Amino acid sequence: MSREFELCPGRRVGGEQPCFIIAEIGQNHQGDLAIAKRMIRMVKDCGADCAKFQKSELEYKFNKKALERPYTSKHSWGKTYGEHKRHLEFSHDQYRELKKYAEEIGIFFTASGMDEMAVEFLHELDVPFFKVGSGDTNNFPYLEKTAKKGRPMVISSGMQSMNTMHQVYQIVKPINPNFCFLQCTSAYPLQPEDVNLRVISAYQSAFPDIPIGYSGHETGIAISVAAVAMGAKVVERHVTLDKTWKGSDHQASLEPNELAELVKAIRTVEKAMGSPVKQLLPCEMACNEKLGKSVVAKVTIPEGAVLTLDMLTVKVGEPKGFPPEAIFDLVGQKVKKNIEEDETITEQAVENHVKKVKC
Repeated sequence: MSREFELCPGRRVGGEQPCFIIAEIGQNHQGDLAIAKRMIRMVKDCGADCAKFQKSELEYKFNKKALERPYTSKHSWGKTYGEHKRHLEFSHDQYRELKKYAEEIGIFFTASGMDEMAVEFLHELDVPFFKVGSGDTNNFPYLEKTAKKGRPMVISSGMQSMNTMHQVYQIVKPINPNFCFLQCTSAYPLQPEDVNLRVISAYQSAFPDIPIGYSGHETGIAISVAAVAMGAKVVERHVTLDKTWKGSDHQASLEPNELAELVKAIRTVEKAMGSPVKQLLPCEMACNEKLGKSVVAKVTIPEGAVLTLDMLTVKVGEPKGFPPEAIFDLVGQKVKKNIEEDETITEQAVENHVKKVKC
């Protein structure tokens, strides 16, 4: 079965397709529409494929007591958690404006629907795909309703077990085959020892018919690049304009220079993955001509002699002769002319030589 599907119009993921890079703006816009637009432009300029936000309908995501809870963190934008979240939450009209701006500059736009009503709005907004945040991955009614919308889905797996991810697969797959899982650990910032990139391989084995990706909250780019080398087909990273800004996500986010470097590094790794076929490449010919070794006579070998191993050695020779791997094939062969000590052994010097075809 194909592990490829169209995530956005004209842009497929999985298989041999290039890694799809999601820049997670989230709520790092500080509740400021102008900053949000600057960030969309920034992620476009850095080469990311998609600018992503987080959309909540607060009364559907939180109960009243959660919204009324005092919030005295240094990152707070209000006296209560509700006031804080309302400051950071864009309206429907603001989301329409942001999506229009993203379309104008040529970058895909979407958001994590943080509750069922947010998914309804994003569906109406006509985003290309739904992102399911880790907090809703075990929210099975939400998953079922979201899958039924028919849009592709990218599902993070922070805080979940393999057993839960099997359940998620069993719920989503029969309804909507166009989805992928992202290995994720929900800690901000994430320490290397808690990343567990090997889960990518475990997911690839457990779910061979869907693409697997990585959502990272670590600092730096090395781990995300390694995820691509392990086969991650989607990479998501939080981004910011300034890590010192107020907000708990900024510290685990990439600044513009880091995002640009990540995109560049991912594209370089993709090129470097290359072919599984091991062979002498055209780019190696110059080195091979200059330093590739040949079988050389260790002693003077008279015409008619039968070659033995102690007559032969391997050196960089001029002209080129038999390659080193042919040395054992030459043993027992008869020479048809005198070969001086230190002379390259060529095909013309060996009687009835037949090249062995390499498989």
